Amino acid sequence: MTEQIFDVHFLLETFPKIMPYYPITMAIVGVALVFGLLIGFFCALIRIYHVRILTTIVNIYISIVRGTPLLIQLYLFYYGIPISLRLLNAKFQTNFNIDGVSPLWCVLISYSLNEGAYQTETIRGAIESVDQGEVEAAYSIGLTGAQTLRRIIIPEAVKIAIPNLGNNLLKLFKNTSLAFTVSVVDIMAEGKLIGSEGYRYFEVYIALAVIYWVSCFVISKVVDVIELRVNVAGKRIAR
Repeated sequence: MTEQIFDVHFLLETFPKIMPYYPITMAIVGVALVFGLLIGFFCALIRIYHVRILTTIVNIYISIVRGTPLLIQLYLFYYGIPISLRLLNAKFQTNFNIDGVSPLWCVLISYSLNEGAYQTETIRGAIESVDQGEVEAAYSIGLTGAQTLRRIIIPEAVKIAIPNLGNNLLKLFKNTSLAFTVSVVDIMAEGKLIGSEGYRYFEVYIALAVIYWVSCFVISKVVDVIELRVNVAGKRIAR
């Protein structure tokens, strides 16, 4: 009896086995997106307003993150955090629980910092693209710098940044496929485990490709809807 080259039944059975781990993947995306946007926003303001010392730190941070692969950053946090805790314990006689450091925390930190570096440039470019005439008009009617930032600059910058923010989100979602390299069991890790059990890697990777593709398709459509609504709302306010 010849071995079946492609097992459709195995492929279909793979989906319900992988999907229970989908929330872990989405949790990584959600946390990294929120903290990445916060980091990116404050770093963008620091670069725009040329805050002393902090600008240099931000520039170095962005250069390192954008100049090294995400996989290397994952490994640095995965191995670096326990080493740092051991050094602290030895030097200051502290009692940090090294074994209690979850790989998921390493993933969340590294992904958030990586996302923050890329969002910094997106947000900075969007803010600097805001019409300076609107900013000057805001100052002329007595708005403070903070009020102008909140009422004029940020709403306009959001409209400009949405397409790039959407692209960054798609990149972030696909990059979660690297989390399995540091022992985080997400959809990719579970897929590899399923493939190793039946030596049916091709079917598993087809299932994973479908999951990633459908997810990215949905994300892109949601971003399109948000962009459309923001633009419509902006036109109504302008009237």
